[in-house]
Amino acid sequence: MKRLFDILVSAATLLVLWPLLLVLAVVVAAGSPGGAFFRQDRVGRGGRVFRLLKFRSMRPGSEAQGQLTVGGRDPRITGVGHFLRRTKLDELPQLWNVLVGDMSLVGPRPEVPRYVALYTAEQRRVLELRPGLTGPASIAYINENEVLGRSSDPERTYITEVMPAKLALDLAYVQRHGLWTDLGILWRTCRRLFGA
Repeated sequence: MKRLFDILVSAATLLVLWPLLLVLAVVVAAGSPGGAFFRQDRVGRGGRVFRLLKFRSMRPGSEAQGQLTVGGRDPRITGVGHFLRRTKLDELPQLWNVLVGDMSLVGPRPEVPRYVALYTAEQRRVLELRPGLTGPASIAYINENEVLGRSSDPERTYITEVMPAKLALDLAYVQRHGLWTDLGILWRTCRRLFGA
């Protein structure tokens, strides 16, 4: 049932939003070299690695300088990228990941392999589900970049504080996930994004 819901909603949303997606792709590609999209290896259900898709918000080669972004003071983020990240529009291409089955609309956020390698056995239980476009941790840490931007050592703060807190929320979701829970999370996500 959840997979059918994911397919129907992601397909319908992509169909409705394709003009916006096209405009954003053109704006991103024209704003700086490097193309419109950013692809990154993330760890999905069962530990399978897949290519997560986003609108590119950083300059080419930025990933080699570090995985984490640190809010408004990160010089790697493009002018358009600041807007995309603030509004979360950079995440819209992940609807394709949902449609093809790499992700779900709701679930634990997918992490890069180097951080998944740090998970405890208990934390690895988040890999029992398809990763989500949104989830409890996504809502709680919607301003994660700004939190890390206030740290003198963003990566250490992420590994020792933010990541364990997010995983605790995701593990709680693993215990109680279901269609009604997902609908509630989607509603809460919309309220946070649109300030309702």
